[in-house]
Amino acid sequence: MKLKSLALTAALVASTLGAMLAPSLAQAQAKEQFFPLLVYRTGPYAPNGTPWANGKQDYIKLVNANGGINGVKIAYEECETGYATDKGVECYERLKGRPGVALFDPQATGITFALTDKVPTDKIPLITLGYGLAASQDGGVFKWNFPLMGSYWTAADILIQHIGKKEGGMDKLKGKKIALVYHDSPFGKEPIPLLQERAKQNGFELSLIPVTAPGVEQKSAWLQVRQQRPDFVLLWGWGVMNSTALKEAVATGYPREKMYGVWWAGAEPDVKDVGANAKGYHALALNTSGTEPKVIQDILKQVHDKGQGTGPKDEVGSVLYTRGVIIQMLTIEAVKRAQERFGKGKVMTGEQVRWGMENLALDQKKLDALGFSGVMRPVSTSCQDHMGSTWARVHTWDGAKWGDMSDWYQADEQIIKPMVKTAADKYAGEKKLTRREAADCQS
Repeated sequence: MKLKSLALTAALVASTLGAMLAPSLAQAQAKEQFFPLLVYRTGPYAPNGTPWANGKQDYIKLVNANGGINGVKIAYEECETGYATDKGVECYERLKGRPGVALFDPQATGITFALTDKVPTDKIPLITLGYGLAASQDGGVFKWNFPLMGSYWTAADILIQHIGKKEGGMDKLKGKKIALVYHDSPFGKEPIPLLQERAKQNGFELSLIPVTAPGVEQKSAWLQVRQQRPDFVLLWGWGVMNSTALKEAVATGYPREKMYGVWWAGAEPDVKDVGANAKGYHALALNTSGTEPKVIQDILKQVHDKGQGTGPKDEVGSVLYTRGVIIQMLTIEAVKRAQERFGKGKVMTGEQVRWGMENLALDQKKLDALGFSGVMRPVSTSCQDHMGSTWARVHTWDGAKWGDMSDWYQADEQIIKPMVKTAADKYAGEKKLTRREAADCQS
């Protein structure tokens, strides 16, 4: 019996050690850097999710065609979420153990919320470009989250700045009515605290009008708009909700030039079915569109012209396609940055990629060299700042294409920073986390 007990104990110890060592051994044996690609090519969000996903894949193919990441080839696998949180978590659990896994881009705020508690244990960073949890800009609390290039707080702040400028000054907002027509989900609710703070500071009246996901039925919401007669409508939509909102605005006679969308409501799929009737509608822009940028030309020549394009050629360079390219570029540059410290030409672990993500230094010279001249703003992250850029512009639909791009706006840090710190401290208190110390910023 004693021998049997000892054998059983030894087996349990071996099993436990094996489970502990498996991820690190798998990483050590990995020959390729693996990028899990969570996508939604089906369902009501597919028209927007598909070009985004295609841009990511095409950029990976471009990098692989030019030798990979300092000689390390990139492997990838798509996992369909349908924008559903439960499916997103399933995809994460299935793919997180793959050899060479670098990071995850959930492509949905709800999925991001669900994974935020998981990634510190699994030591895999999350990139949430232009979405996710606004408080996660604070790297002192959110070590593994990277809301690069903007959050819904920076987005909302910039829209209010732009409206104020158009009205002749922020003081002119006093007494105005602004309605937020929003996707009734974590994504749509995220800008509300910032807008409430702005309403308090600038004296405008804020009304909140939720739209049940996915947003194909909005008549009751637009009845409220017609009854309230707001001076401006902010549209916080995604997928089919955006075109439906514009059609309802047409039906109720609400001026499209008084409507301003978040950057996920400012792409071709949002307006093409409305066409000339959407003329005058404005939306935020994190990036330019078109086929002129060198990186887009390179993709056309080295990927699509060789019959290796992921989607239709005429989609290349569109707003969301280009954003997908940007996201994949930033993730690959994070791996490159990690290689500078941990070994050029080696497969990086999630922990190492996290360091690379936290130490991105993409100035204009670097962006130009990568072929992104004129496409986006520079991005520079740090231990304290996991966003790296808080700038955006506003573009306008002329009935056939996006154009009339505004100057760049930077979100007001005097408003954003205290809100981020307060929210991050609250999160840390709820989760019993301590803020990172200086030594941790070097790890």
